[in-house]
Amino acid sequence: MKVAVVGATGMVGEVMLQVLAERNFPVTELIPVASEKSVGKEIEFKGKKYKVVGLQTAVDMKADIALFSAGGETSLAWAPKFAEAGTTVIDNSSAWRMDPTKKLVVPEINASELTKEDKIIANPNCSTIQMVMVLAPLHKKYNIKRVIVSTYQSITGTGVKAVQQLENEYAGVQGEMAYKYQIHRNAIPQCDSFEDNGYTKEEMKLVRETQKIIGDKSIAVTATAIRIPVVGGHSEAVNVEFSNDFDVNEVRNILHHTAGVTVQDNNDTYTYPMPLYAQGKDDVFVGRIRRDESQPNSLNMWIVADNLRKGAATNTVQIAEYLVANKLV
Repeated sequence: MKVAVVGATGMVGEVMLQVLAERNFPVTELIPVASEKSVGKEIEFKGKKYKVVGLQTAVDMKADIALFSAGGETSLAWAPKFAEAGTTVIDNSSAWRMDPTKKLVVPEINASELTKEDKIIANPNCSTIQMVMVLAPLHKKYNIKRVIVSTYQSITGTGVKAVQQLENEYAGVQGEMAYKYQIHRNAIPQCDSFEDNGYTKEEMKLVRETQKIIGDKSIAVTATAIRIPVVGGHSEAVNVEFSNDFDVNEVRNILHHTAGVTVQDNNDTYTYPMPLYAQGKDDVFVGRIRRDESQPNSLNMWIVADNLRKGAATNTVQIAEYLVANKLV
């Protein structure tokens, strides 16, 4: 099993390598791929050293699977070249997510849609993944009509430059800015650039991707995405209106039995999800589960996950695991 990791020296790429090692993915040959300035650098994987190669070299090496985390432009230009060479690409950027000819996959929800013909598979946005992990089992039972979500997103979603900005601001050092404003002791109500409707791209990803993954365009979603000075993961306050009424304890029970979801919901012991504890873990954590008393058939929840793991690297590796287990590569 020859595996290429495109963007191997980036923040998500490094976590991908870590997750591949942790989960014992059957890599017989690793091909770390990065931009020209990183070519020749060495990275370590499972105690062995590998030299970083460029994109064309990697295409020529004909990997079985290529895990992409190198940005949308690189994916648009290079994923088709890898696919033409017979490599199955699992892409972490937004480049292919809303392409009607490409599958958008969260393995626990819709991996069964995948076939051998799918040579470019899209990995959803981090904030979407953690939300749909909780919404999908509840939609099956109660039928979701509308979702209102406010996100509180980690700076790691922006990348190394944002982490450096926060560290500089902690230390009182002037440095390069990832954001237009100070992030230390602040909350910035903008994740990604604005679209014509006044929403940011991040907010519209939550709308469009949720409908595509769950497979129901009738689900109404509205979102506000906020960047906060946190490292460990993304948090979301989610309000859901169902067609059918529910019992709160039954909701907890459904989520308790959902693979990849951990319920942390006990007010007596002050148990609820927090990014500090989600960091480095693969599960999606849900708590503060309570009925919305202002609206019939409505529920409030608090959902937290490590955006670099289940929100990116782990979900990508899980797709690869599904492909291998089902002999689709």
